[in-house]
Amino acid sequence: MLSKLHYISQGTTPTQHLEHIRKACVSGIELVQLRLKNVSEDVVLETAKLAREITSKHNVSLIINDHYKIAAQVEADGVHLGKSDTCPLIARAALASWQIIGGTANTLEDCQTLINKNVDYIGLGPYRFTKTKTKLSPILGRQGYETIIKQLQTKTPIVAIGGIVLKDVSEIIKTGVYGIAVSGQITKDFNAITKLNELINSGYSNAL
Repeated sequence: MLSKLHYISQGTTPTQHLEHIRKACVSGIELVQLRLKNVSEDVVLETAKLAREITSKHNVSLIINDHYKIAAQVEADGVHLGKSDTCPLIARAALASWQIIGGTANTLEDCQTLINKNVDYIGLGPYRFTKTKTKLSPILGRQGYETIIKQLQTKTPIVAIGGIVLKDVSEIIKTGVYGIAVSGQITKDFNAITKLNELINSGYSNAL
């Protein structure tokens, strides 16, 4: 079952990404996405191998951003594909049946395209402005999520992403999203993982 809280790795070096992933695992995260940008494939591969060792030790799911062939090679739990990355259908052919595929979306049309290509979850965002991405899509906010989810009527899990902090969680859950992906809030304070999980679980309990 897909975790409702995703940690998107951050760091200025691959070593820092790995240290942050280790801290997140120790702090109770259940799913980590290794998101390395502006480095060679060889560096991504070696970092992914080490990330797989760390996450396996803690029984944490590992998703590799962009690089589906590396996800296959290190036996990660899946891959997350950006809007300009490989088509999910191509990635699916290279991955094992148990490996999952996530895709990035910003609009209703993006979501429908990904659903038609049988992704396992959709990372929909951004919720608000974030420095994590250099080319940021239009900000959705709570209303954007509500509108898209209402029109989609899909069973495909929708994960909110983009500048999300603790104070946002309760409101986001009310929109009907499946879960949330967090980067900066966790990197600044890994103790936030416990609080985020509590808020997510409380939000779903209140929605029932």
